[in-house]
Amino acid sequence: MANPRYLPYVENRATASRDELLAIIDALTAQVSVLSARVAELETELARLRGKSSTPPTWVKPNRPAAERKPRRHRKQAFVRRREQPTEIREHALETCPDCGRKLTGGSVHRSRQVIEIIPAQVQIVEHQFIGRRCGVCGRRVLPQLSDAELGAVGKHRFGVNIQSLAALLHISYRLPISMIRRFFREVHGLQISAGEIVALAAGVAAAGTDEVEAIRTAVLASPAVCSDETGWREAGQNGFLWGFATPAHRYFRYRHSRARAVAEGVFGEAFAGTIVSDFYSAYNQLPGGHQRCWAHLLRDLHQLKADHAQEPGVTEWVEAIHTIYQQATSFADPRQKARRQSQVQFERELAHLARPYRKQADAPQRVLAERIHRFRGELFTFVADPRVPTTNNLAERSLRPPVIARKISGGTRSETGSQTRTSLMSLFGTWAAQNPPEAGSPPAKPSSFAPPPPDHKSLSSFVNCYARLLGQAPSITPLDYLLPSW
Repeated sequence: MANPRYLPYVENRATASRDELLAIIDALTAQVSVLSARVAELETELARLRGKSSTPPTWVKPNRPAAERKPRRHRKQAFVRRREQPTEIREHALETCPDCGRKLTGGSVHRSRQVIEIIPAQVQIVEHQFIGRRCGVCGRRVLPQLSDAELGAVGKHRFGVNIQSLAALLHISYRLPISMIRRFFREVHGLQISAGEIVALAAGVAAAGTDEVEAIRTAVLASPAVCSDETGWREAGQNGFLWGFATPAHRYFRYRHSRARAVAEGVFGEAFAGTIVSDFYSAYNQLPGGHQRCWAHLLRDLHQLKADHAQEPGVTEWVEAIHTIYQQATSFADPRQKARRQSQVQFERELAHLARPYRKQADAPQRVLAERIHRFRGELFTFVADPRVPTTNNLAERSLRPPVIARKISGGTRSETGSQTRTSLMSLFGTWAAQNPPEAGSPPAKPSSFAPPPPDHKSLSSFVNCYARLLGQAPSITPLDYLLPSW
């Protein structure tokens, strides 16, 4: 076949022979075929660049096929907004009849309608004037000495407890950058606050809560089970790790440059007698107390193994057998401690029996997970013997989710002081949110022995009052009910 790139050389086509002309025709035909294919390729690319292509680029996530719409399941109880206690009542009545014009009096309420509105925020500036008085006996001039609680402000700050706690809450719980907090105060309250002042206000909240944070750590260590996890965090451009320790009623955070075992040892110490719920990270292997490895991590890896070897029935059966044992363990319940302990041992034996055949088979797809199960078999069913222990460390992972989002927004902290402030505030606000009771009339939470109570959405004043108590001040701060926290 003729080369499509080159035409046969003919010195004079008018006198060319038949064979030479046929060779030229074959070469031209081949060229047309190649060029036509190239034109079609370029037209497809041009249509894609112009947005007319029906085939999306490879980096675009494909559309999910429309799922069949199922009939909506009706709730047994409707959670519609209930009528609020009115703060103001406005009566509306006609003074005269619209038909005949006769004057109307009396009457009763035929219907009512509630309109919920916010009150425009106003800044209150209180000037404390200290009056000096001279004693007529000793001649000494005396001035009153007011505490921070009496002034409503901490130290030499010009901004009161409401502003200080709100700035800290917006920065930590709402994950707002400093610039956005400044904009909020400027646009909502008409208040100008510098970036440095907002940083100082947040640091002041953390300093006031030093003893409270230590009390949170003590409460965490006294808990029968503590969920633990860690995630990356950057301080001054250097990589480090944010450690989180969670119980149903407490959250405790600590930042360190290392992810080594020594960090966890520094938190738990040698006297910890509870159970540590964690993933399979080696830093938790030698810690004191009992251990419960996270089943969510193991089941996730088992599910991936099943998906990767979907054509191998042996792998599928092995994964399903392990999942069956897990379901039996989670559904087991017995008030007798001895029976729970015996069942724990039985579940461990059944799981070890499934893992044993594949531990030493180098070519078995189950080998890695079988080895993990064998190694941690004594730490997978602690929750059977002690119902207070959860099966996963999901509580710690969910507690670390907000700072992960904050890390994506801010990139981390700029100094050691900033990291200390953030972890202290995260511990304070996280604990206060976990300890707030649910709002009356809210949907009931799913029953769980280790599930924290849902946060209170009644008002921001509850968090302001928590901070006020740190200062020894009565929790009578002006409510800021126009802001509803969504944790």
